[in-house]
Amino acid sequence: MAIYLTKESKVLVQGMTGAEGMKHTRRMLAAGTDVVGGVNPRKAGRIVDFDDRAVPVFGSVRDGIKATGADVTVVFVPPAFCKAAVTEAADAGIGLAVVITEGIPVHDSVAFHAYAKERGTRVIGPNCPGLITPGQANAGIIPADITKSGRIGLVSKSGTLTYQLMYELRDIGFSTCVGIGGDPVVGTTHIDCLAAFEDDPDTELIVLIGEIGGDAEERAAAYIQRSVTKPVVAYIAGFTAPEGKTMGHAGAIVSGSSGTARAKQEALEAAGVRVGATPTETARLVLNRMGE
Repeated sequence: MAIYLTKESKVLVQGMTGAEGMKHTRRMLAAGTDVVGGVNPRKAGRIVDFDDRAVPVFGSVRDGIKATGADVTVVFVPPAFCKAAVTEAADAGIGLAVVITEGIPVHDSVAFHAYAKERGTRVIGPNCPGLITPGQANAGIIPADITKSGRIGLVSKSGTLTYQLMYELRDIGFSTCVGIGGDPVVGTTHIDCLAAFEDDPDTELIVLIGEIGGDAEERAAAYIQRSVTKPVVAYIAGFTAPEGKTMGHAGAIVSGSSGTARAKQEALEAAGVRVGATPTETARLVLNRMGE
């Protein structure tokens, strides 16, 4: 099985006809994703050829859902238009919106997350690589050829570290890998994914990747202690980050005594989570735990 995305998922791409949308739609199709349409009101009615697949362009998400039964949208539109894009998708009743775009104003993210939640649409992102269920479907920009289907569930703030752990653990493989994004406000959290992986019968172990800033990892640790029975292995990026300096993601900043990598590590270890000092050590901890 998997979480959030399967081979039955039907995917729309908002912004498919732009440069990034075109590139990654081709990659999603090559990974086996059922991309059923793009959305661009100025290019409605066109057909875009991707190798051996002809993909129609619809004028709205609602039109795309009506014509294809789509239940997922991947958003590649510029930051200024993301709020409108996600709002449109939620109004149309899409089940999952994966927002790849970075640089979205925080007040826009807060608004469209709340709006989507009220209408039953799950948002992953923004500023994220998306998610992949290897061998079934890929919604976003995660490279599909660096791992295989397997028994590990992965939830991560970092796209790059997602790819590294996927590669280092490729011999075991993954049920689903979810990049939730590193902005101060994201739609799907570590806790959401932990709960979903806990309920997924094909996920045997969960890898959690966090980073400095905020308290998401501490809250995840409390949830793990309370509600997760499967083994969890973690890595926290940013042990050497200086106080007050944003590192990489907009949300990766240490303010005073909160949000440090050390505090997150201590909280996770107190919940019984093994925490690696490096990505490679984290992979080794996973391999050892899977062999127990």
